Amino acid sequence: MTAESTLALPVGTTLDRFIMRQQEAFAFAKGELSQLLRDIALASKIIGREINRAGLTDITGALGRENVQGESQQKLDVIANIRFKRALVNGGEVCGILSEEEDDIIQTGNNNAKYVVAMDPLDGSSNIDVNVSIGTIFSIYRRVSPIGTPATLEDFMQGGRKQVAAGYILYGSSTVMVYTTGKGVNCFTYENALGEYFFSHADMEMPTTGKIYSINDAYYDEFAEPIKSFIGDMRKTSGAMARYIGSLVGDFHRNLLKGGIYLYPPTRKAQDGKLRLLYECYPLAMITEQAGGKATNGICPILDVEPTQIHQRSAIYVGSSELVDDLDSRLAAYHESVSRQLNETIV
Repeated sequence: MTAESTLALPVGTTLDRFIMRQQEAFAFAKGELSQLLRDIALASKIIGREINRAGLTDITGALGRENVQGESQQKLDVIANIRFKRALVNGGEVCGILSEEEDDIIQTGNNNAKYVVAMDPLDGSSNIDVNVSIGTIFSIYRRVSPIGTPATLEDFMQGGRKQVAAGYILYGSSTVMVYTTGKGVNCFTYENALGEYFFSHADMEMPTTGKIYSINDAYYDEFAEPIKSFIGDMRKTSGAMARYIGSLVGDFHRNLLKGGIYLYPPTRKAQDGKLRLLYECYPLAMITEQAGGKATNGICPILDVEPTQIHQRSAIYVGSSELVDDLDSRLAAYHESVSRQLNETIV
């Protein structure tokens, strides 16, 4: 290819331009949702910059305190939380924020705003010291509380089906932003030289099956029998391979592109599951369903789980539809058997 022909190639569609074009699809929106998505993108650019220079500055490692989840906070957790809060507060389109890093709802002071955001500012941040992919996960709702008042608990407890948008940013070999507004899933890749996200993957579809399973097998002995048999059968029948890096966004993104299943069952230490329902499970489940996959907690679809607490945890099995259906049927039979045995014992 000649220099002239290379220069003639189109640069591509930027995230901002794409969002503006899609705005007409929302009768209730007057540009606020578009601006909100741009605010999230802006914060992610700043976080990406911080991550890229983390090894040259003193922002790696643990901070020496725990968050509301009882997990050790990394320095970058706190930095990401601050950056996203500032972007959303200054953007003016959000009246309240729910963050993994803070106990309570964050009031932005933008009481006339129409939206609230639930987010995990930096998932997998303990991997930053070893240069492994990490990410941001977010979920957007239209508020149900009266305009002009502070955000309330009810704004965040609407359930997964009420999300108007959800997405994640993956900071890896390239930085990508994947999101859905309920009309398919699209991906944008960050171009460092121009400082812009460009449209790179249109109408993403998750393969109906795959040969990858992602699970922390350090807890294998604690898994219920159907989980063990499912993994064993995947290995035997399809030559499945384990791929797990301990970074939810990274593991999920790989399976979205290549097909597979991500599993985080209950364990003795986390009997209700470990991942947070509102700002990890819900958004990834929405993306998954929009891409043709499925997400369940082993009893019902994740998006149908009723929230009871803002930092509620959940088990999750998410990925290619055929794999999730297979596992779901095994878990249903298992739960039915356990229930029947319990009833017989009581009688």
